[in-house]
Amino acid sequence: MKIGYARVSTNRQDLTAQREGLTALGVALENVHVDQGLTGTNRTRPGLREAMAAVRSGDTLVVTKLDRLARSLPDARDIADELTRKGVALSLGGSIYDPDDPVGRLLFNVLGMVAEFEADLIRMRSREGMAVAKAKGKLRGKQPKLTAAKRRHLLAVHAAGTHTQTELAELFDVSRATVYRELQRPQPVQL
Repeated sequence: MKIGYARVSTNRQDLTAQREGLTALGVALENVHVDQGLTGTNRTRPGLREAMAAVRSGDTLVVTKLDRLARSLPDARDIADELTRKGVALSLGGSIYDPDDPVGRLLFNVLGMVAEFEADLIRMRSREGMAVAKAKGKLRGKQPKLTAAKRRHLLAVHAAGTHTQTELAELFDVSRATVYRELQRPQPVQL
């Protein structure tokens, strides 16, 4: 039996191309397990766990590309080793990975290193983009729940001692944690 696995890193990405690719490789749609919104560097993926649990000795786990299975060489090796121990074949875009073939192991390791390299490039570009946005003042972090005027009002009402933190949270339509955080934040110096 062929069991398929597909993954995309964000919820906005579409799995259609991978599903069609798996179908073209002989996987029935009901045997395709998916993870959406999870990176390949995260090993705890429910779809991968389901696919690994579904395969039995003699079955084949099918992925369209190795980077859909793992984004690091150690993870790719661990998954391939686990499949080999279970007696399950691994199909990478239609090519069966043979752990006993030196050329097959070499190609697998090269593909794993390329997937890991791509993940490193993505992380580097993200950090660079965030640094540029921060330098331009466009990356300011999470904005406070309360405006400066509402914060002053919250502090004044709290100082009066007429309301509990829970009542303040209801009054200002924020969580109690926000009220506690605002009360702990340093007060601006008034001149």
